[in-house]
Amino acid sequence: MVYFQKMTPDGYQKIKDEIAQLKKERPRRIKILQEARSMGDLSENSEYTEAKRDLGHLQSRLRYLDKQLKYAEIVEKSADGTVDLGKTVQLKFADDEEVETYQIVGRLEADLDNGKMAFDSPLGQAIMKKTAGTTVTVAAPAGAYQVTIVTVVE
Repeated sequence: MVYFQKMTPDGYQKIKDEIAQLKKERPRRIKILQEARSMGDLSENSEYTEAKRDLGHLQSRLRYLDKQLKYAEIVEKSADGTVDLGKTVQLKFADDEEVETYQIVGRLEADLDNGKMAFDSPLGQAIMKKTAGTTVTVAAPAGAYQVTIVTVVE
C-alpha cells in the first residue's frame, strides 16, 4: 500500500529546490572523489574515504527527496474558515496568556522553532477542521491540556 505524504505547495517547492542544489553540487563531489582516487593506495587514503562517504550521503539524500516528491500529496488551502494544511493559526493555551502563531504543514515540513506545526501532531490533530473561537482538549503523551483557536488565517 502506498502512503502519500500531505504537504503544502511551499514544502513541495523547498524539496524541489534542495534537489536542484544537490544536483549542482554532485559534479564537484565527483571531481573531489576522482582527485582523491588518483592519490594512490585506496586502503590508506583518508581523502578518498571521506570523498566517497560525502558523495554517498549526497546520493542518499537525493534518493530520499525524490521519493518524498513521488509520494507527495499537495494540499491547497481552502477558504472555509477552518484549520487546515497551509493555513496559519493563532492559539492561546489555557495556562498561558500569550498567543502563539503556527502554520499548519505536512509532517516533513514541521519545524516548531520556525512556527510550523505538523497537522498530524497531537495538537495539530486536535485543531484540524475547527474554527476560530473553538476550545479543544489535546491528548498529548505528557498529559491533556486545553487550547483555544484565536484566529484562522486563510
